[in-house]
Amino acid sequence: MARCLFNASFADFISADSLAVLGSLHANFHGEALTTTDDAWRGEIELLQQVLLPWKDEKSQIIFEYDIPRLGKRIDVVLLLRGIIFCLEFKVGQKDALQADVEQVMDYALDLKNFHRFSHDRIIAPILIPTKYGDVTTEFKASVYHDQIINPLISGEENLQSLIAKIIEYTNAETPGTIDDWIISPYTPTPTIIEAARTLYENHSVEEITRHEADNVSTDTTINYILKVIQDAKGKQQKSICFVTGVPGAGKTLVGLDVAIKQTYKEGELDKENGAVYLSGNGPLVAVLTEALAKDNQKKCSEKGERKNLSDSRREVSEFIQIIHRYRDNMLAKIKNPVENGIVEIDPQKAVNLESTGYGEVEHVAIFDEAQRSWTHKRIADYLKRGGTYGNKLKVPNFPMSEAEFLIWSLDQRKDWAVIICLVGGGQEINTGEAGIKEWIKALNTSFKHWNVFISDKLIEPEYAEGHVNEMLEENDKVTFSDHLHLAVSLRSFRAETLSSFIHSLLSFNADASSLYQDVSARNYPIVLTRDMEKARKWLRSQARGTQQTGVLVSKVAARFKPLAVNVLAQGDENAVHWFLEDKTDIRSSNYLEEAATEIQVQGLELDFACVLWDADMRCENGAWSFHKFNGKNKWNPEKNPESQKYMLNAYRVLLTRARQGIVICVPSGNNRLTPEGFPEDPTRLPEFYDGTYEYLRSLGIKEI
Repeated sequence: MARCLFNASFADFISADSLAVLGSLHANFHGEALTTTDDAWRGEIELLQQVLLPWKDEKSQIIFEYDIPRLGKRIDVVLLLRGIIFCLEFKVGQKDALQADVEQVMDYALDLKNFHRFSHDRIIAPILIPTKYGDVTTEFKASVYHDQIINPLISGEENLQSLIAKIIEYTNAETPGTIDDWIISPYTPTPTIIEAARTLYENHSVEEITRHEADNVSTDTTINYILKVIQDAKGKQQKSICFVTGVPGAGKTLVGLDVAIKQTYKEGELDKENGAVYLSGNGPLVAVLTEALAKDNQKKCSEKGERKNLSDSRREVSEFIQIIHRYRDNMLAKIKNPVENGIVEIDPQKAVNLESTGYGEVEHVAIFDEAQRSWTHKRIADYLKRGGTYGNKLKVPNFPMSEAEFLIWSLDQRKDWAVIICLVGGGQEINTGEAGIKEWIKALNTSFKHWNVFISDKLIEPEYAEGHVNEMLEENDKVTFSDHLHLAVSLRSFRAETLSSFIHSLLSFNADASSLYQDVSARNYPIVLTRDMEKARKWLRSQARGTQQTGVLVSKVAARFKPLAVNVLAQGDENAVHWFLEDKTDIRSSNYLEEAATEIQVQGLELDFACVLWDADMRCENGAWSFHKFNGKNKWNPEKNPESQKYMLNAYRVLLTRARQGIVICVPSGNNRLTPEGFPEDPTRLPEFYDGTYEYLRSLGIKEI
């Protein structure tokens, strides 16, 4: 009964008093059922007691309000009959079949097929039932994906019995029988970052909402290790810093959010005395997560009969999710300005010295997501010299620190204890002036030798500080290496554990790229190749079902995408919020495939299926990458700066690891037409700018469409 509100054989259900069944639903429901809910349940019970009569004596089962474990969804009714799983979504009293309702019941079927172990090899029939609907689906279509999901069916109450009978006939499911232990089947979901954040916010753990039965998923082990570091720092009144690494999509952001929530909310109450703040320099990520959590919080309050403004929900979420620049600028406002003798000091006229907090912020724990993207000394000094561009007009003309050093300094202002959690993505620096991990290590070695350092044993690999972390830390006697601080398994791409390895090999021209591609494909994670953007769009639309999300991605250096009817999403966090959160009824949604997001807007977030539009900025020439930047008018210029080349390569690493379920790579053909005078019609899109990349990708065995 833990997974549902009521279940019984058809025979027991049909012979039961309808009010007794309703009473069972009420008894097992957590919360107060609304009158509309009560009426809906009663209508469903009375209808199904009549509809299921032909199969009364068969081995069968009816399940009301089946909880999709750990994702916070419920299926109205599941019927287990003749080995078929019927997912029924009722809209009692409704006359029309709405697109959103069809997508809802399809989502339930997909969740069961992909993540519910005892449903993997079963026929699933999703049925939408607007009870006053006067028609019924007469044509059955099996899924084009050969996954045994029948395309969504629609029926009013009058035709439901005949529809079930026709499904049994269509599937040749003549052998009586049900599915043993279906209700308590292991469940291994892989929610999107937005879904997962919503569920974490309701006091679940990361592994409760992700597939901990997969290969060596260790998010909770990592979280517990971090919480122990925090507990020890508090008990011993010390300062500590943790560096957490992970493959793309492994759950670093979820780990950070979970630690922030566990520290900030104790037994559902806000605990500012021991709280944590999750900080990210990724504006789109912060904006999308904040808006998603705020809307979800407001919706749940409304369902409970509580009045809550969306602005109040946003403020509540902002207690523990913040943009890093605002945190940093708040500390900058406390310092002596101008800085004297290259030493940053607090100005007592600008800040209050509290007993335990000192001049620091209220939080003991600060979690820096994508810590590798903290700014170099030059970038932050230039930023402060001109007065900033993020709303901060404070000028500090001679600022002496890197951003990493200043953030450690900020937490060091506390008199009692503090912990910094740095979430580090290897090879993920994508902007000029992003320092990587070196500046954090340098600051700890020079200015903050009293800090304890807990560090992933994978930080010694080449993606981090060019492999020099060990060398940089060999004189530091406060370092502890731990494999508990590395997340090795991708949670994003539930179909392909080897996806991140394949992308790394593809970008590095490693010899194992082809075999890794075969492994990814064997796990039913499609990666396909085309030269036609319309074919790419058609492929995306054919793949996505229910509310699965699609989108087009380009690098921020890409320039010649307009001839392919692609526009780049305008800067501004609000645009990213609409692109990620709006549904298929809103043209601002990513699903319209009209506006492409860049690596800046999608880092840390994800789509179900993505098209990576590969422009002439990074070309394969003679077995190596050649980098180019467009001059904005008529010419691509070679990019010779090694640092800029690294960022351009990392941009494609980010773009190619955003999709949970499949990727189409579009490498345009270019324009081979000539003017009447014999000159190229478009010298900025010559075929030779693209052909090498296309041939290289094809040589890896990537399937063409």
